Amino acid sequence: MSLDEYKQGQAFPGVIGRTADVSKPAWPAPLRAREGAPNVVFIVLDDTGFGQLGCYGSPIRTPSFDALAADGLRYSNMHTTALCSPSRSCFLTGRNHHSNGMACITEGSMGYPGSNGYIPFENGFLSEVLLQQGYNTYAVGKWHLTPTEATSAAGPYDRWPLGRGFERYYGFLGGDTHQYYPELVADNHQVEPEKTPEEGYHLTVDLVEKARAMIADAKQVAPNKPFFLYFAPGSHHAPHHVPKEWADRYKGAFDDGWEAYRQKVFAKQKELGIIPASTRLSAPDPDVPVWETLSADEQRLYARMMEVFAGFVEHTDHHIGQLIAFLKEIGEYDNTLIMLVSDNGASSEGGPTGSVNEGKFFNNVPENLAQNLAAIDDIGGPKYFNHYPWGWTHVGNTPFRR
Repeated sequence: MSLDEYKQGQAFPGVIGRTADVSKPAWPAPLRAREGAPNVVFIVLDDTGFGQLGCYGSPIRTPSFDALAADGLRYSNMHTTALCSPSRSCFLTGRNHHSNGMACITEGSMGYPGSNGYIPFENGFLSEVLLQQGYNTYAVGKWHLTPTEATSAAGPYDRWPLGRGFERYYGFLGGDTHQYYPELVADNHQVEPEKTPEEGYHLTVDLVEKARAMIADAKQVAPNKPFFLYFAPGSHHAPHHVPKEWADRYKGAFDDGWEAYRQKVFAKQKELGIIPASTRLSAPDPDVPVWETLSADEQRLYARMMEVFAGFVEHTDHHIGQLIAFLKEIGEYDNTLIMLVSDNGASSEGGPTGSVNEGKFFNNVPENLAQNLAAIDDIGGPKYFNHYPWGWTHVGNTPFRR
């Protein structure tokens, strides 16, 4: 230990003389990470199935995710829970979701131990651990770990990101949000998007820009100080929002239906070695209608809904790729541990027919094919809160049963 620094709580090691020329100063030593400590980027995709990324056999193009897999490890036997909040609480604490009070999403609090939505403070977050090891800690994107009744401007804020070890936060506190008109929070206060969708706004782009800025702010001052970035975009949760040109890249790609998608992905997974060559495909989901039994209008609508979702996935991959490229640009990529996961499999919240308003599903309001078909050209834009039918959910989780 240098004589001009000392650990807080220890005796002052300098000299206090009668005048400055016979005195020697010393300062409390700042908290420093160990030399060479890696940065950590933890990326959590939402509602993304095992068979929906290119590196897991999907025909959806995900070159950035595929490059991460090729440059590292690709897991084929990692398990999550079936819901957002429980999985995210496990990721950040390393504990079972019931131990975290997260048997369900925060909105599903049952008021019993293990399911009240209140993560105990003694269950340390990864952010809290790394903060004590000299890291900068940033959370960007979806949170969904604060009890619903504590997410208003009245707080309390102790279970918001800044109360759980994150120094900076930008994102949304709930389970989902509009991708063009999001409900945004910066640190502990609500903010408005800086642009409109007409000016090119999309939440994923905004989140990537904010994450880059947080990293740059600190690295330009303290280049050797490591950071922990928890990056959780709203994609690919409903609403499936993406600029039309991205969805149009997949025009016609899903016209042959969901069974064909499942067979293609299953064959590709064997080819990639993700599943053994001897694997037998599980039985079709009995709740999913056979594609050929659907009317021409249903097929046209459902295929478009999947085109929009595929464009959403590729759009997300592209912009997360921009974040990875930024790490390379500033020379931090090789000293950064990057992990990319999904919080659960593909979502069936669109119901059997899909929807242009996901709120109908949660309120048992019947879908209207004519109304949904009339919206087909605007699906993916800011007008609707859309979700695909659960036929695509089932095959997005290839090779699994449900």
